[in-house]
Amino acid sequence: QVQLVESGGGSVQAGGSLRLSCAASGYTDSIYYMGWFRQAPGKEREGVASVYVDGGITSYADSVKGRFIASQDNSRNALYLEMNSLKPEDTAMYYCAARTANRWVEYPLYSSLYNYWGRGTQVTVSS
Repeated sequence: QVQLVESGGGSVQAGGSLRLSCAASGYTDSIYYMGWFRQAPGKEREGVASVYVDGGITSYADSVKGRFIASQDNSRNALYLEMNSLKPEDTAMYYCAARTANRWVEYPLYSSLYNYWGRGTQVTVSS
């Protein structure tokens, strides 16, 4: 079992920055990917960024490339998302997720690939 707890959300004006954190606990040695997803009201959950924890390989959605940076600590216990140049369309509930299946995936931003989820942290960007 893996438990995930997000923090760092809040309200910010367009152009501002926020840093989200995800604390992982439990059997964290079983984690192969960690990811950030978001869901705005009335929209489907979408992948934002992911990290393949063994190699630190990151993947990003096109909508956040060049603005968001995902990173991890060396112990698989934490995942971060540095969000810069925020836009109103970034407003959503942001979720941390972990995948424990030991298999490489070509595109790790599908939510169905992840089997553990946090409860989310709200990010609101005003214009």
